[in-house]
Amino acid sequence: MQIQQTTLENGLRIITSERPQTETVSLGIWVNTGAAYETEDINGISHFIEHMVFKGTKKRNSLQISEEIENVGGQNNAYTSREFTAFYAKMLKNDVELSLDVIADFIMSPLFPEDEMVKEKEVVVQEIKQTFDTPDDIIFDYFQEKAFPNQPLGRAILGSAQKVRSFSADIMHKYMQSNYAAENTVVVAVGNLKHETFVNMVKSRMDSYRAKKTFTVEPQIYQGGFYAEKRDIEQAHVVLGFKGIEYSNLQYYPVSIFSTLFGGGMSSRLFQEIREKRGLVYTVYCFTNSHTGNGLYGIYAGTSGSELNKLLPVVADEIKKVVQEKVSPKELDRAKVQLKASMLMALESSSATAEVIARQMLLYNRVIPTQEIIDRVDAVSLEDVQKAAQMLFSTRPTYTLLGDIAGYPDYEKLQKYLQF
Repeated sequence: MQIQQTTLENGLRIITSERPQTETVSLGIWVNTGAAYETEDINGISHFIEHMVFKGTKKRNSLQISEEIENVGGQNNAYTSREFTAFYAKMLKNDVELSLDVIADFIMSPLFPEDEMVKEKEVVVQEIKQTFDTPDDIIFDYFQEKAFPNQPLGRAILGSAQKVRSFSADIMHKYMQSNYAAENTVVVAVGNLKHETFVNMVKSRMDSYRAKKTFTVEPQIYQGGFYAEKRDIEQAHVVLGFKGIEYSNLQYYPVSIFSTLFGGGMSSRLFQEIREKRGLVYTVYCFTNSHTGNGLYGIYAGTSGSELNKLLPVVADEIKKVVQEKVSPKELDRAKVQLKASMLMALESSSATAEVIARQMLLYNRVIPTQEIIDRVDAVSLEDVQKAAQMLFSTRPTYTLLGDIAGYPDYEKLQKYLQF
């Protein structure tokens, strides 16, 4: 992955990866801000701003924003996570400047018109309700809240209906003035374009972008805990988790490899034992959520209420086995290949490559060469993986359940299951 980088006088980093053999370009603006950087009274504002920038700027109304990119066959969208907000597009190579102009407009001159705000608040409230009505979505919000209680990292990205309805244009402009700045923003483009040409396009639109952010980041402190909610639905949804690691942790690659071999695919230990051998679930998998100051490691499963009391002891037994016994060389090699293949296949997509570049720049202030990542994965040993498992499962669990959970094992019983 060959890249070029230019930094403007205000500190804005512009990164490109040229692919002259293609006919398209993926580009975007990524900002290192999100729900984890909001105060409690404005929880959800990062996500609401992501919606509202599409509703009008000083140059365009909402219809013009949609039409200008779609008129040339392009696609644009945005997302908000706990630590990132992104605005991105993909278009034919001759329409890069048009697409950049629209997206830069979002950052530089959003209007937040009152009539559009009234409508969009109710759209987001419907999104909040939809998430609440989707058990395998909302359970992860409950899980995050119990893992990081009473702190920004534990709050929902969408916020609450009450908070969303309280936002004003003034509050949103103040948030952007505080949290949107060149030092925590990158502009990335991947595809058929020239670096210097793209830099000039960005410079002419964003050279007046404020240089410094003014918000402060609260510590991210894992605590763990328990939440159970009975609902009249057909399944019991379970998330069991532990303290994970931050992005910069040296254990990042051993933890990623362990997660893959323990619950990352159909050949993983959990899938084979719980679904294939015992038929207790339709879905079971592991996940790692790293953040800048902390992280989570978790196991999700969806089962019937009648199988819940069988499921959790089996999960606990598999945890004990992997902590007390070394994984096999075959498992380790398979997990390494899975990780490397997944990364390399993703990098064939210009959109995914732009995402990788942006996140690495915001997290590490450099783009990590692909070969360096491969070498780090290859360097992980059996001992490294076992140490990662021991580290993860030595922490206080976070245990959340939702749905048909009558007679579920409580937090105390779960802790007994996990005793070594």
